[in-house]
Amino acid sequence: MKTTISDVSSYIGQEVTIGAWISNKRSSGKIAFMQLRDGTGFIQGVVVKAEVDEATFQTAKSATQETSLYVTGVIKEDERSPFGYEMSVTGIEIIHEAVDYPITPKEHGTEFLMDHRHLWLRSKRQHAVMKIRNEIIRATYEFFNKEGFVKVDPPILTGSAPEGTTELFHTKYFDEDAYLSQSGQLYMEAAAIALGKVFSFGPTFRAEKSKTRRHLIEFWMIEPEMAFYEFEDNLVVQEQYVSYIVQSVLENCKLELHTLGRDTSVLEKITAPFPRISYDDAIKLLHEKGFNDIEWGDDFGAPHETAIAESFDKPVFITHYPTSLKPFYMQPAPDRDDVVLCADLIAPEGYGEIIGGSQRAHDYEFLKQRLEEHELDLEAYKWYLDLRKYGSVPHSGFGLGLERTVAWISGVEHVRETIPFPRLLNRLYP
Repeated sequence: MKTTISDVSSYIGQEVTIGAWISNKRSSGKIAFMQLRDGTGFIQGVVVKAEVDEATFQTAKSATQETSLYVTGVIKEDERSPFGYEMSVTGIEIIHEAVDYPITPKEHGTEFLMDHRHLWLRSKRQHAVMKIRNEIIRATYEFFNKEGFVKVDPPILTGSAPEGTTELFHTKYFDEDAYLSQSGQLYMEAAAIALGKVFSFGPTFRAEKSKTRRHLIEFWMIEPEMAFYEFEDNLVVQEQYVSYIVQSVLENCKLELHTLGRDTSVLEKITAPFPRISYDDAIKLLHEKGFNDIEWGDDFGAPHETAIAESFDKPVFITHYPTSLKPFYMQPAPDRDDVVLCADLIAPEGYGEIIGGSQRAHDYEFLKQRLEEHELDLEAYKWYLDLRKYGSVPHSGFGLGLERTVAWISGVEHVRETIPFPRLLNRLYP
């Protein structure tokens, strides 16, 4: 009976065959322990010399790291294992012997591991991070489908930029200029006017020369957009969504969180509603914490976001930023023209902003004025202005950065571990 490691609980006491690779092994004179992985999980295979023929035992002792094989054995419960099961091996069939596998169980430097990212993904830690990433993606689709959203795919090649072209990758589109998308938001607004509540999930690109642990050149965004949703409505959807994905990971990735040594008590507190603090009050809070160099009108850096987050045990919304700090498309506050109806959601534990969102400006003349103030080409944005010309309504949306969210929930320090093949300032390989 062929099965996978993730399904062995259905075969306790039975003999099964698993296609696997050897991730590690150790042996003594009478017993060999093989750490096996098959992509679905990890299990220990125990080979007892007295219980198998000599050839099988010698194969177990001599098989090299990352050799692929079919392993046959009886599944047993094992309380000592975090996984809860082990295999008592009865037979081994080598498929392909790996020779001189470069990533050995010893410590390796980050650059070496990044150069071998195609192999590093096989490790137990990276496997756990990718499984948590996958669960967040699965739960994202589940949440928005349950809430009546329609999945829409905006283009990756665009002729204009939502937030200016200074940090965009430029390319030629036949005889026109084009850019790799930094956000699908503008197109999602058009989709929301057509379909009510929509969301996208796709790659975005920022030509930002940053080397921080929070930045990638290519990353994935979840971008919902909602017609007839105003500022407060938008915040409620955000906190419900983030709570949903955190609780889904806690429920479905217990073993992976254990593998990463994640303190789950921190995550268990992540339930809606989330605290909110205005930009004005955030400035005051930072002054109280000794950040006397920051003034009203300045943007927050990583140390500022971390200091603000430390005052709360849940993600915190920082709302009503100065108009001068934000893109042209945001709706001004009704009682102040110097701030806009926007919010950044800051994750706890120093992980920084994971969501940026706002109510979108829905008045034609105001949006046209803002485009002119930002010296953007009105002809390029004619279609976007049309949305305010034909049946405009209040509408809101947000974007969640997947990799930062994976880093926060899984507890890893750097976003480079949260995407299969990271694109960094000086890395386009592998």
